[in-house]
Amino acid sequence: MDTGDTAWVMTSAALVLLMTPGLAFFYGGMVRTKSVLNMMMMSFSSLAIVTVLWVLYGYSFAFGDDIGGGLLGNPGEFLGLKGLISDVGTIPTLAFVGFQAVFAIITVALISGAIADRAKFGAWCLFTVVWATIVYFPVAHWVFDFTVTDEATGAVTHTGGWIANNLAALDFAGGTAVHINAGAAGLALALVLGKRVGWPKEAMRPHNLPFVMLGAGLLWFGWFGFNAGSALGANELAALAWVNTLAATAAAIVGWMITERIRDGHATSLGAASGVVAGLVAITPAAGSVTPIGSLIIGVIAGVLCALAVGLKYRFGYDDSLDVVGVHLVGGLWGTLAIGLVASSTTPAGIDGLFFGGGVDQLWRQAVGAFAVLAYSFILTYIIGLIIQKTVGFRLDEESEVEGIDGHEHAESAYDSSTGGSAKRPVASATAQKTAESEVPA
Repeated sequence: MDTGDTAWVMTSAALVLLMTPGLAFFYGGMVRTKSVLNMMMMSFSSLAIVTVLWVLYGYSFAFGDDIGGGLLGNPGEFLGLKGLISDVGTIPTLAFVGFQAVFAIITVALISGAIADRAKFGAWCLFTVVWATIVYFPVAHWVFDFTVTDEATGAVTHTGGWIANNLAALDFAGGTAVHINAGAAGLALALVLGKRVGWPKEAMRPHNLPFVMLGAGLLWFGWFGFNAGSALGANELAALAWVNTLAATAAAIVGWMITERIRDGHATSLGAASGVVAGLVAITPAAGSVTPIGSLIIGVIAGVLCALAVGLKYRFGYDDSLDVVGVHLVGGLWGTLAIGLVASSTTPAGIDGLFFGGGVDQLWRQAVGAFAVLAYSFILTYIIGLIIQKTVGFRLDEESEVEGIDGHEHAESAYDSSTGGSAKRPVASATAQKTAESEVPA
């Protein structure tokens, strides 16, 4: 066991875990005052539910030995993480288990931004269980589970997923499994639940831009673990991914702000924060296969593309509340396809893209992997969402939505000026109130 690699992977896992609360702030600031708690609770519930599923069977679905065609890991192989406590290679297997768990968590949480303000919280929790099981865990197997061959004998000791091995598409840290997957799912759910009351005629501005910028900062900070941690070691690959993550994100902010300036006459804080996420999304699949100059190209184009793509919802009439489609689906597609264009054999990936003399071989592989995940996620999510809507009901009723989802679903308010507090508290008994009053110093 390499203690340095182990320390880096566990630190990276903690950084990625921080991204989900960061996402809660990012999304929470973007919604209206009456929806902020519900928006943040959707992220925190994902953290709780997906973790439990991952320990019970999710890791086995994703990283168990393939049971046919590269589509699914053996669900019983690591049930309850059995047999993994003392399993140690370069890093302990449980360190890898924890690292991959936080990827699963944030992928589900990302979807929630597409249906802000209008989804029942209980239905969302049910959706989390079903979607993680049917969509995320299998896709993680496709993309992240690599076949292992014994170096001495040449015998295959573990068989992984079809995108990573049969197709040989590159996805360093989750452009397909995380961002295209979540973006396609967000689009499907937005179509199932329909438009918010008053959209698009009624202005639905972010209620707290400092929250948005704080969330973007936390996401960027955590993303160094997301990308550089995917090297699974403290090595030159991690260093390349770290620098590429910094460079692409900075370039994306510039691209987004220039687009805003030309289109609207001014650059905004919301645009800068959104540019952060666009750059992070786009460099995620390519962080280990492009040079720093390539990362700047990917980032600046991502900033421009995503800034333009967020307007697609008005043209096509779907209410993607917080632009999950415009940022994560479009950004994820661009970053994944960009590998086939600007990948360089000077990187540890050892592959040249089209613009570096590599032809279209890698480009078509990237395209097949990206659109396969998009189609799978969209179709299954639409079916899951429709079944939940037709059975227990997914969409909040109109009256509760107008009055405020926080009060209806959680009996709380983020900002309660009448009491000076932030939540609805139960009324204490008269005896308890008198006791409390007697304990206050004169």
